[in-house]
Amino acid sequence: MELTFIVPVLAMLTFLAFIGFALLSKKKTEERMRDDSAPKSSLAADGPDHRVAD
Repeated sequence: MELTFIVPVLAMLTFLAFIGFALLSKKKTEERMRDDSAPKSSLAADGPDHRVAD
């Protein structure tokens, strides 16, 4: 195999792996957003306040 064939194939496989990871992460995030029993982030406006010192 030539280098001109291997490099684009590896680039495409890497690109597809990142797309797959992004879609999986998006799905998990959306499921967590729909779950009312999931704890809210401390950064959320209506989340718990976790200040260490005032």
